[in-house]
Amino acid sequence: MSHDSTAAPETAARKLSGRRRKEIVAVLLFSGGPIFESSIPLSVFGIDRQDAGVPRYRLLVCAGEEGPLRTTGGLELTAPQGLEAISRAGTVVVPAWRSITSPPPEDALDALRRAHEEGARIVGLCTGAFVLAAAGLLDGRPATTHWMYAPTLAKRYPSVHVDPRELFVDDGDVLTSAGTAAGIDLCLHIVRTDHGNEAAGALARRLVVPPRRSGGQERYLDRSLPEEIGADPLAEVVAWALEHLHEQFDVETLAARAYMSRRTFDRRFRSLTGSAPLQWLITQRVLQAQRLLETSDYSVDEVAGRCGFRSPVALRGHFRRQLGSSPAAYRAAYRARRPQGDRTVVTEAGTEGAPRVPVPPEAAALPPESAVPYQTRRSAPPMPTAASLPGQRSAP
Repeated sequence: MSHDSTAAPETAARKLSGRRRKEIVAVLLFSGGPIFESSIPLSVFGIDRQDAGVPRYRLLVCAGEEGPLRTTGGLELTAPQGLEAISRAGTVVVPAWRSITSPPPEDALDALRRAHEEGARIVGLCTGAFVLAAAGLLDGRPATTHWMYAPTLAKRYPSVHVDPRELFVDDGDVLTSAGTAAGIDLCLHIVRTDHGNEAAGALARRLVVPPRRSGGQERYLDRSLPEEIGADPLAEVVAWALEHLHEQFDVETLAARAYMSRRTFDRRFRSLTGSAPLQWLITQRVLQAQRLLETSDYSVDEVAGRCGFRSPVALRGHFRRQLGSSPAAYRAAYRARRPQGDRTVVTEAGTEGAPRVPVPPEAAALPPESAVPYQTRRSAPPMPTAASLPGQRSAP
């Protein structure tokens, strides 16, 4: 799901103030932040890899509040810099926030606002998007975060255009990413933006990660209800939809069950889930199709009917758009990855063991790396731009 950026022209033209330097990256750490997410920008921007052809950044590690900063496993960190050091940075990264329900320190929010006003690039990785939103830096902008927290971000900050499908969103001077691995994707994108494909590729090789990942977050979504929907009257309608995915119904049906007009239902649903109801419904049907392809011997036509698609053609189209693979190829890749006999099959009579099925002809050309469930790879033309890749929205 690649989209054009909605960044305003004047945003792209903003200049750094005189005291800030483009090569300086400040990483803002808070107590309670997860150490993995926090370590990503430290590793990308804080290690000298000039011998591998990676241009050097100057890293400033800044405490967003009084220390010591406690992190995963009870570790305590002492940041060498405070909030005042942010005033020298051309890029400020907030790698994660400790709790999506608690407000960030006002001093840190003021420092982020000043940095943005002075032309700095502001980056939020995973739940760091909540800090950017609290500072008002995401108002009226597209943004993403981990799919689990996207509904909460959309509900708490309704002026933010939350897209839970994206791996990262580059809106010019404000950038956000999904969960842990997507933070690496976004940091590589920043290096690519600053220094080109060759530098980003060299860094990716050092980190032993793909220089670009295609696809978005859809393949990782599950059927659990959003955190804050439980007490909402809409929860009953959402639960009913999940229980009746095998039936053919549309958004008008859901709106009627909620006793709302279609327009009101769309608005309420988006505020709770961060997604348009039609897109959410299609995603849930595709997820159900994935499960049946993994655990049953139903034909693709039967799977389409049991997931509420009006035809196998509709299933194939939506499946390929979301996962970059046909249903048959997905099933073959999934089963090729499983050990012989280590599989359960859903039948009319229940669940039973079954041998692995032969790989269909259309899947024979899939490379071995494509045989990883939920990581079906899409082919792309050589040297695509970041904006052309699904799951990556960036400024032109």
